[in-house]
Amino acid sequence: MKEPIRKLEPRRTPATPKPLRRVVAALILRDGKSGESSTGAAPEREVLICQRRPDQPMRLKWEFPGGKIEPGESPEQALIRELNEELGIDAIIGRSVTTVRHAYRNGSLIEIEFFTIASFTGELENRIFHQMLWSPIAALPTYDFLAADLTLIRDLAEGKLL
Repeated sequence: MKEPIRKLEPRRTPATPKPLRRVVAALILRDGKSGESSTGAAPEREVLICQRRPDQPMRLKWEFPGGKIEPGESPEQALIRELNEELGIDAIIGRSVTTVRHAYRNGSLIEIEFFTIASFTGELENRIFHQMLWSPIAALPTYDFLAADLTLIRDLAEGKLL
C-alpha cells in the first residue's frame, strides 16, 4: 500500500527583525583605594560598576553606566547626558575602547560603544541603580554582568583593552 502524500507545513515567514539599538557605556576608572599592593607595585585600577534594580528587565545584572543614543546625538553627547542623569556628574569623555554587538535570545540586537572617562566633576550619586561599587578590574568576571558585556569583561580582566 502506498503511503499517502503528506502535506508540507506552510512556510513561516521569519519575524521582522528588531532594529539595532545603539548605546554607549562608560568605563570610569580610578586607582585602587588600598594604596600599594602587597608586592609593592602600583595599586590595581578599579572601575565603577552598577547593578540594575529588581524591577527592571534583566534584574540585578551588573553593567556599566550609560544608555541609549537618542536621535541627533553623537555617542559622546549621549554618554555625557546619560552620566548626568544616572550619576549626577559632568563627564569629559575619553577614548573609545571598543564596540560590541550582541544579539539577545529575544531577537533584539544591541551595539554598545565603550568609552573611558577622562575626568568628571560632581559627586557620584546613585540615581537609578540598585547599587554601585568600585571593582578591581581583575575581579569583574566574578559579577553577573549583562550578556552583551561579557566579551568586554573578559578582555578587561585579561588586560587587553586598558
